[in-house]
Amino acid sequence: MRGPAETAATALGVDHTVVRHGPVGSVAEAAAAQGVEVRDLVKTIVVRRAADDYVFVLVPGDRQISWPKLRALLGVNRLSLPDAATAKDATGYERGTITPFGSAKAWPVIADESTRGRVINLGAGERGVGLRVAADEAMAALGGTFADVTEPTAA
Repeated sequence: MRGPAETAATALGVDHTVVRHGPVGSVAEAAAAQGVEVRDLVKTIVVRRAADDYVFVLVPGDRQISWPKLRALLGVNRLSLPDAATAKDATGYERGTITPFGSAKAWPVIADESTRGRVINLGAGERGVGLRVAADEAMAALGGTFADVTEPTAA
């Protein structure tokens, strides 16, 4: 049975592969379960710009958001991460499954520049399922942009 993320990717004409895996407890475990490097496992982070105004930030598994870079790109002084319930209300997805594909609302999408030209694995809206897509094709279909908005994860 197709989930909303797969249905949305298909409707947008995005070539994708559904990757099913068991429960995982970390980004490293998820990457191993999906047979990819940690940098190719891309987290979708919901960031609040203002009340009821969010963006999706696609962050490789070996990186984290650089808040100064993201604030500068968006032209704002303050950003925040919504709590789990608010993120679910804004996207229709639980944390750990969030994806821009099939979201309750089509928020703007920013993918870190390091994903350009690569095949990445995103969440697919349900636990234990991922979508493998070409980042460039996904961003074109979602109307997203690439920007340098991350930094290496602290060791």
